[in-house]
Amino acid sequence: TGLFMLVCIPLLLSLSLVIAVWIYRHSKIGNFLKTGFLLPMAIPVAAVVLLWRILFDDQGLLNGVLDRWGTGTCEWMDTRWAFVILVSYIWKNLGYHIVLWLAGLSMIPDQIYEAAQMDGASDRVIFFRITLPTLLPMLFIIAVLALLNSFKVFREVYLVAGNYPNESIYMIQHLFNNWFRDLALDKMTAGAVLLSILLILLIFLLQKAWEDRA
Repeated sequence: TGLFMLVCIPLLLSLSLVIAVWIYRHSKIGNFLKTGFLLPMAIPVAAVVLLWRILFDDQGLLNGVLDRWGTGTCEWMDTRWAFVILVSYIWKNLGYHIVLWLAGLSMIPDQIYEAAQMDGASDRVIFFRITLPTLLPMLFIIAVLALLNSFKVFREVYLVAGNYPNESIYMIQHLFNNWFRDLALDKMTAGAVLLSILLILLIFLLQKAWEDRA
């Protein structure tokens, strides 16, 4: 679960930010693209998993492509399903985070951009000196939401691989699910307390980092 968060959350935040900035600058087609990116949120998880199984199963359409791509380059990606879970998480949450970034971008006055352009600032300078610093408060909110959503990928993994998947995709939710199935209430209670403390600590550290940076 920790490896999943370390890989997926930075990738999701950076990719959604880049797409949101591009959509914001091309407002004529922005509404159409936003609808397209939000569409995965309306698709049932079971249908998504069925699609992944058709594409990436042993006899799937993209199985050979994935093998040639080389998932073995990273220990965490030893199985194709680890790659599928990563893609599924980003695909599912990308549109939601794009909308949040767009909300932050809309709060930046256009006069600041106009003044920077009149002073001869390039797009790169404007992004790193104006856009990114202004979005830091929004970045904290989006990072917390991405962190919480990263604990909600159990359904996809469960439908793909069952109660005991390959250890490369054995998430913390599997642990709780198997405890619940075995009625190990003592372990579930202790685990829930520890997980709550961990989440509160992570959010507190994120908040502290953002306050120090501000």
